[in-house]
Amino acid sequence: MDTDDIISPAGYQKSTYDMHHDDYDRESALRRLRTAGSISITPELFEKIYLSPANRVSNNLRSTLGNPTPLALCGFLLSLSPLSNILLGWRKSGDSGAAEVGVYYFFGGLLMIIGSVLEFILGNTSPFVVFGSFGAFWLSWAATLTPFYNASIAYDPTHPAASATNATFANSFAFFQLYMGVLCFIYLLCSLRTSICFVLIFASLVGSFSLMAATYWHLAEGHAKTALTCQHGAGGLLLAVCLLGWYLLAAQLLACVDFPINLPVGDLSEFIKGASATAAARPEGVEQKEGMP
Repeated sequence: MDTDDIISPAGYQKSTYDMHHDDYDRESALRRLRTAGSISITPELFEKIYLSPANRVSNNLRSTLGNPTPLALCGFLLSLSPLSNILLGWRKSGDSGAAEVGVYYFFGGLLMIIGSVLEFILGNTSPFVVFGSFGAFWLSWAATLTPFYNASIAYDPTHPAASATNATFANSFAFFQLYMGVLCFIYLLCSLRTSICFVLIFASLVGSFSLMAATYWHLAEGHAKTALTCQHGAGGLLLAVCLLGWYLLAAQLLACVDFPINLPVGDLSEFIKGASATAAARPEGVEQKEGMP
């Protein structure tokens, strides 16, 4: 196939260069990658709209399919934004947001799972895992609030020992929040190769999940005032996550339509080199010592 660019009848420059085969280098692929048939995507823009460092794939799906990342972000933000307001107690709201259970199912769960599957098809492992895990989180959160699944109501508040059963539920459910914080800490480490925006998002999520776990444990101990303080702290951090997320969503959608305004997200891919890039930069003939990177 001829690798020269051709001009379409509409006057747009259209490339026949297949940048997805393994024998093409990353920079060449990024210079050739197109959006809407004519927009060149720079390495910084790739980091902005694909949520992960550029990776090599053996097909041309990225040049034919849309970017699913904004869809998953919409699901995440439309679930998290109301929850953060509820945890902060705005407009006399409170508890765990049972009024939003439908939003958690269909925006948080459904949209993020769809986005995860599409990221998998495109070969983007990192967003596939992140969106899939958070989609499952929202489905789990919604199921806990749904009476049909007999989660929270299994600890019957009308029981003579209601305080003990409620404490058991709070002590148990806190572990889910705790290990979501552990998962987000791993995502935080991975995000050090993406952008400042993602680093701040995952750092805030680690703190918010930790405070949510503390909220439930303080409730179990009967420390209502301390629990409320932890809940408000978690809500504040989640609100910060939402503000960063809305900014990131705007940056991605503006980039997708080639909008003249470019919102920076703080590309970090050039500051922390990948293992493959480090190995490629090693002078020939220099052998790697055992136990050394």
